[in-house]
Amino acid sequence: MAGQAVSPAAQAWYPRGASVIDRRILDRGLAGLEIGSAAWFAAQRQMIDRKPLIRRCYELWYRLLLQDADSVPPEYAACPTIELGSGSSFIRELRPEIVASDVIQGNVAIVLDGRQMPFRAGSVRALLLTHVFHHIPDVRQFLIEAQRVLVPGGVVSMVDETHTPFARFFFSVFHPEPYNAKAVDWDFPAGHTLLDSNQALSWIVFFRDRAQLRQTVPNLDLERWSYLPWFSYLLSGGVNLRSFVPRPMAPLVRTFDTLFRPLDPLFAIHWHLTVRKRV
Repeated sequence: MAGQAVSPAAQAWYPRGASVIDRRILDRGLAGLEIGSAAWFAAQRQMIDRKPLIRRCYELWYRLLLQDADSVPPEYAACPTIELGSGSSFIRELRPEIVASDVIQGNVAIVLDGRQMPFRAGSVRALLLTHVFHHIPDVRQFLIEAQRVLVPGGVVSMVDETHTPFARFFFSVFHPEPYNAKAVDWDFPAGHTLLDSNQALSWIVFFRDRAQLRQTVPNLDLERWSYLPWFSYLLSGGVNLRSFVPRPMAPLVRTFDTLFRPLDPLFAIHWHLTVRKRV
């Protein structure tokens, strides 16, 4: 990236002067792009395609989301499945009928805000979120809306940041988005950037504040959750940094995900949550 200009928005990815997150390891495809713009998402999409480790992670996540959608009672099979925050998503390559949505125009079928969805009560089969939940500034209203629009037995299926010791360290020190596990409220100030978030939000809502969750949406239950592979994701550089693994070594690195599975409670950085509406 030497000699390339970086936009003010992109500069926000280098917080607190951290030497680990700087322009030398930011993926070249993101140079000079505004965070959250259509060009930014397009560059991330291209990055996923050329990095086999991160592509594999997303394929695994999408399969889990789709399995949840398929677990909804069969009498609702004709109801739509909505992906929120589609951004650089390629889930429609696996299931073309998924309805892609986002809060901004782009490669989506519909523009919508998850806090006020344009669907009739009891008309949506599933809501799918990949790294989206912690970006919703009024997540309480989103959950109320999800409870309203889902069919009986419908699901909110999501991949989001977890709360292991390593995740707390990694997201607090080496990641530009806030990770505030001590936040009293679920809400956070909303602006116009992907950096407006709280990466601890899924843990806060579904684990720390379970009693409050039950009062807010009594018909939604956290059915199950599981940690997701973390070693290959870290070495892939994710969707912002350059890969730390030569492409020919990707198959070897993937084997360590299984080998290191006993360490998930300490090192996992993502988890899969299945939230179901009561029948």
